[in-house]
Amino acid sequence: MTNKNVDANKAEGLPVPAELKAAHVGLDGAEPPRFHIPVNARGVALTILATVAFVFALAAAHKFFIPLVFGIFIAYTLNPLVVWLERIRIPRLFGSAFVIAAILCSALWTVNNLRDEFNSILVSLPTATQKLSRSLRHLQKDQTSTIQQMQTAATEIEKATNQATGTRPAAKPAAAEQSVFNVSQWLWAGSMGAVGFLSQALMVIFLVFFFLLSGDMFKRKLVKISGHSLSSRKITVHILDAINTSVQNYMLMLLITNVLFGLLMWIALRWIGLENAGAWAVAAGFLHIIPYFGPLLIVAATGMTAFMQFETLSSVLAVGGATMLIATVVGTFVTTWMTGKIAKMNTVAVFVSLLFWTWLWGVWGMLLGIPIIVIVKVISEYIDGWQVVAELLGE
Repeated sequence: MTNKNVDANKAEGLPVPAELKAAHVGLDGAEPPRFHIPVNARGVALTILATVAFVFALAAAHKFFIPLVFGIFIAYTLNPLVVWLERIRIPRLFGSAFVIAAILCSALWTVNNLRDEFNSILVSLPTATQKLSRSLRHLQKDQTSTIQQMQTAATEIEKATNQATGTRPAAKPAAAEQSVFNVSQWLWAGSMGAVGFLSQALMVIFLVFFFLLSGDMFKRKLVKISGHSLSSRKITVHILDAINTSVQNYMLMLLITNVLFGLLMWIALRWIGLENAGAWAVAAGFLHIIPYFGPLLIVAATGMTAFMQFETLSSVLAVGGATMLIATVVGTFVTTWMTGKIAKMNTVAVFVSLLFWTWLWGVWGMLLGIPIIVIVKVISEYIDGWQVVAELLGE
């Protein structure tokens, strides 16, 4: 129906359909189409309050949740090894104990072989600090720092303003007494931090052992309590299988990329001639677990070490450039490809989730943020009403 038909209807006194009024622009009293989305204000308010309360509960009980989440993820990763040992007639109790013992012994063996290099790094720290302080003092003697120039300019402006207004400058507060460095307090704080870390590590080890020992008990319990209908139980099984596969593949990806990064770093640092290349390669492999920020820490640490050893700018550029090149190659061609195959999430969602979990749990949030968001995406794909979350997180 055209505008002529509308005019004919109006002339004959016939009503004009509402959809026709909305479709034609320029009619008297016509309004643009409106979309009415039903909103349950009470439900939205309760959801927001529950989410805020849950976030603050995670932040307040971080000493409980962080080891628990670590234990769950590590148990997911090691479970295929225990299952394989069960297939060759080794009981689950002995298989779980063997897997954990093998990993701990491998870590101790690596640390023991690189003990001299780590000790050399610790011994060279005072010398490196002295070299760095001498370099900074030399730079300060050559030219006045920008901060001092700004302070001088601000003082002159303040004097000119006081002379123009005829006001006297305010008396400067007395200088605060300089705090004296207390070695005993520093050692006590360091020892307490080490004890706390060891206690949490021991807690994670026991959690992993008990999770491995339980097998699929929790899976069967979750399926049992998910509902009496066959469809709800099938959905629960699919969700648990998808979470299991995603977490295992992600942890395997971390293992492959970090080992590859550490190996390439060891080759590059040995070729450049940096001392204690093995220890720095192991540290680089561990720091590479932290997304985005880990390679920056590696560049800063190895670049400072190269400057202390060679005392030339070219060596710093060589070490920093090699580290950035390896991190870019591994991150672009290995990590990105494997993450896309495993999680199929967009980079914006990954980075925002990292910011959120870093704000919530600090460094541990950096390590756990991506696996947690992978689980959220998997769950939201199977639950009605959560498909919006899956769409926002997906590619």
